[in-house]
Amino acid sequence: MELSLIEILKVVFLGIVEGITEWLPISSTGHMLIVDQLLQLNATDDFKEMFFVVIQLGAIIAVVLMFWDKMFPFQWKDKSQSVIKKETFSLWFKVAFACIPGAAVTLLFDDYIEAHLHTPVVIAAALIFYGAAFIFIENWNKKRVPSVRRLSDITYKTAFIIGLFQVLSIIPGTSRSGATIIGALLIGVSRVAAAEFTFFLAVPVMFGLSAIKILKFGLAFTGAELLILVIGMVVAFMVSVFVIKFLMTFIKKHDFKAFGWYRIILGVIVLLYFAMA
Repeated sequence: MELSLIEILKVVFLGIVEGITEWLPISSTGHMLIVDQLLQLNATDDFKEMFFVVIQLGAIIAVVLMFWDKMFPFQWKDKSQSVIKKETFSLWFKVAFACIPGAAVTLLFDDYIEAHLHTPVVIAAALIFYGAAFIFIENWNKKRVPSVRRLSDITYKTAFIIGLFQVLSIIPGTSRSGATIIGALLIGVSRVAAAEFTFFLAVPVMFGLSAIKILKFGLAFTGAELLILVIGMVVAFMVSVFVIKFLMTFIKKHDFKAFGWYRIILGVIVLLYFAMA
């Protein structure tokens, strides 16, 4: 691919879109594919398939750094001695358990999904359907009290059920965070605990998917391709820091219905745009 100022600006914009949409339940992959339909990044289809996944590592690194105290399972007493945080280890085992359904489905159907479902109509339909689901569930939850209020209260059973919902995110436009949060809310997990568990779940999922995509693409990057990937990841990282802070503050006072309405409106716009194109 040729590296020009225009292409760099496109990648910066894609990085901003990724940083905003990775953590909000509005589908980062869906937004990235829609933006690419409009901007047309000048790269091969194989590179773009890999790029749209691996760029998300920038967002993942942001959440790891911001939640390091909660995610790192060791606590240093002094320079020579560390203490194992059993609660954190237990949580990571639950995360691993929750990853099993998604890993199995991705390995079996990822190529088919890439070939047949990465279309504006599918993305728009998923945006609208799950947007409506958010509004319905939040209205239903007004009369319910969460049975799981804290991250530490999540059991293996709860984690696995959330993992089953994560399988839905293989369809572009669904949103990985959106699918897991919807599943968590349905089974009585509080908004804050649902969001935090989504952060934990994203780490192994996105590192695993990125490894698969890089191995599939091969390590023979051109200098321009490598630079494009790094720029996208760095921008996604910086934007994600602000978005994560915003989301954790927002959900302490508000529900997810605003994101539901956004998804519905965007889905309708996408359908209308590509119908008239």
